[in-house]
Amino acid sequence: MRIVIALGGNALLRRGEHPDAVVQEANIDRVTTAIAALAHDHEIVITHGNGPQIGLLAVESAADPALSAPYPLDLLGAQTQGMIGSLLVRTLHDALPGRRIAALVTHTLVRADDPAFEHPTKFVGQVYPHDIATVLARKRGWHIGADTTGWRRVVPSPAPERILESDSVHDLLGSGTLIICAGGGGVPVIADPDTGALTGAEAVVDKDLTAALLAEHLKADFLLILTDVPCVYTGYGTPEQQPVLGATPADLRRGGFPEGSMGPKAEAAARFVERTGGLAAIGALDAAYEIVHGRSGTLVRPDLPAG
Repeated sequence: MRIVIALGGNALLRRGEHPDAVVQEANIDRVTTAIAALAHDHEIVITHGNGPQIGLLAVESAADPALSAPYPLDLLGAQTQGMIGSLLVRTLHDALPGRRIAALVTHTLVRADDPAFEHPTKFVGQVYPHDIATVLARKRGWHIGADTTGWRRVVPSPAPERILESDSVHDLLGSGTLIICAGGGGVPVIADPDTGALTGAEAVVDKDLTAALLAEHLKADFLLILTDVPCVYTGYGTPEQQPVLGATPADLRRGGFPEGSMGPKAEAAARFVERTGGLAAIGALDAAYEIVHGRSGTLVRPDLPAG
């Protein structure tokens, strides 16, 4: 079976942890354990989030006196792809001896007129108390939004139109290579309508929506979205919270999930299942093997035909 796995940002850095390299290196073992169990029997493509990492780099860049201007988000995203890709390659190399493994810096085409550029929703970086977040927003020109435990920077998250290196990913996958790509949703780029020349975009593409698009192009059988909760919940964080163990795309669309957290995951799963007839699932990293085998998580299946 061909599986595209979308790792949440919490795979390397859990909420509340210090963003030190040693912490992320330690957490990578959880990822290796989860994926190696599947990689023995399946073709695997891994995508990953980068919210904590790109937020940290953005803060460092904005405070660096040697720079006349902070690095743009597209270049910071490329840096996170290299760093996280390297960590994954090294640990998977040890866990899967003899397996070909490659990490690719990939680019995602977005539209210059995407309305998301006017309405930032994508959380990046650490959580701040409201007063500190307000000061940082005023000082650095940030937009901020309320996360589940505080306030964070929000940036534009345009819809992915195409992964420019998807054909190369397809070829590598056909040769038996386990591939890490489209990290952080891919480096966002805009193509000139006349020349096709590429320029970076000040944005972070949602990694789950990019993973769904990539899985569709690769004709994957399964899209596995791994996060920090065991499954999708209705009424999450309220006394009415209920687990959703099975759903159709229509069910997910009726769920009203928050745009900054479960919403994109639900939409990504719905899109992949609708467009391919394959299966998708959302669940916890530590239960990846059980999710694929139907023993954990939220399984998303095609809608039954009318009549």
